[in-house]
Amino acid sequence: MDKVLPKGITRRTFLGLTWTASLVGLFGQIGAALYQYLTPPVAPGGFGAMVEAGSPEDFAPGTVTYVRQGRFYLARLEDGGILALWQRCPHLGCTVREIEGQFYCPCHNSAFTPQGEVVNGPAPRPLDLFAVSLQEGKLVVDTSNPIQREAFEASQAFFPPDEGG
Repeated sequence: MDKVLPKGITRRTFLGLTWTASLVGLFGQIGAALYQYLTPPVAPGGFGAMVEAGSPEDFAPGTVTYVRQGRFYLARLEDGGILALWQRCPHLGCTVREIEGQFYCPCHNSAFTPQGEVVNGPAPRPLDLFAVSLQEGKLVVDTSNPIQREAFEASQAFFPPDEGG
């Protein structure tokens, strides 16, 4: 039997290399499957990607609109500015709800203004924002990177070019 193997490789060495290669392949497959399981899928136009919300004219000043595929509220401020507010409460991550232009966290009674500022705690800071831009006449929101903030500032709002700001 030793005549079939190349010189210098014993049967024991061959079996050891075969077992090592098999284990490396097995753990490689397990690692790849685990990576795919733990990496959330990002659907085009869904949360975690660029989401098209509509044209600026679709949102009247002083209104709040929920954008389901992006998991955010689009708040059109009275001065024409636009904020994309994440639906996640900064306290413990509960989903906030909009009622008559105000945001409320059903878990611990935090309340927020249309700008996302805290009116009633225990939320430690305002609602997180997403960056808003205008592409081909449509509002596009980047939901891949939430922006934490300590207070509302007018510079956080997006103003469509034809409407000033």
